[in-house]
Amino acid sequence: MSAWNGPWKPIRGAMPVLLALGMSLVFLDVSTAQIDYPSKPIKIIVPFPAGGPPDAIARVVGQQLHGRIGQPVIIENRPGGGTTIGTRAAATASPDGYTLLFTGNNLCYFPVLYPKLDFDPAKNLAAVATVVSYSHVIAVAPAVPAKSVDDLIAHAKADPGKLIFGYAPGTPPQILGEAFRQASGTDIAFVPYRGGDQARADLLGGRIHMNIAPLATLLPLIRDGKVRPLAFTGSKRSPDLPDVPTTGESGLPEVGFNPDAWHGLLVPVATPAAVIERLNVAINASLKSPEMAAALATLGVEAMITTPQEFTAFFSDEMQKWPSRLRAAGVQPE
Repeated sequence: MSAWNGPWKPIRGAMPVLLALGMSLVFLDVSTAQIDYPSKPIKIIVPFPAGGPPDAIARVVGQQLHGRIGQPVIIENRPGGGTTIGTRAAATASPDGYTLLFTGNNLCYFPVLYPKLDFDPAKNLAAVATVVSYSHVIAVAPAVPAKSVDDLIAHAKADPGKLIFGYAPGTPPQILGEAFRQASGTDIAFVPYRGGDQARADLLGGRIHMNIAPLATLLPLIRDGKVRPLAFTGSKRSPDLPDVPTTGESGLPEVGFNPDAWHGLLVPVATPAAVIERLNVAINASLKSPEMAAALATLGVEAMITTPQEFTAFFSDEMQKWPSRLRAAGVQPE
């Protein structure tokens, strides 16, 4: 099992695909045990603001899951606290399979960013299924006189503390930004926002100068000339931005930049194994469907399919890897 590091693509045209997807759903008996599940609606908590890439992906997954398990799937956005608020709500929910958490490797940042939390995602959550993975773009406002990473570093060093980077706390862009600041030895001002969309609004308004975001989010702005891409965080260049070098090509060390980000579904620990298996089978069947592939392609991502056991091992590795990378990048507790 390996994470996919493919490019994001613009979200333009997602609604027709989602509508077509909803019309094409068919019910599928995915039971792997004689259990009375599900017998009522399922809730997926998304600890990110509505309207962003994680929310859009979660809604596609929820729509497909509804068609395959025969029960409504409700998406509940609970942003805030660097994704800890929604994560806590899911981790402390009843372990009956009716509350799921749609999140990603931001969970692996918690030990460094929020060491005083009253819960531990590694102990309080159980893996169900991975969904997608993706890469980011480092971009600047057109007014910034930089056309490469080297230019950006030189500009930041020439005027310490004046270059402003906007981010949402507890997310991959924050970690990538911290890794950039540490690796480049620059004095860049960090300004937190409730969500990435708010940061990009200020980027367009000239109030901040630098942003890191998924390619799908930035690509329309790049094509309209509203922001300038400097580097792509994937292991190879994006077909959508063939002239934009990777962070590796730009001389930035691997620490903090690869792999990028993934999203998956988890449940409270002690959820019955048969329930987890039933959900995993339904989710993976959805990810393999042509309808789902088309919807995810529109959102700029590709499926990442695992068994619960594979996801558990992957999650454990991620929980071991990211704290050391964050500390190496100089990331401090919030």
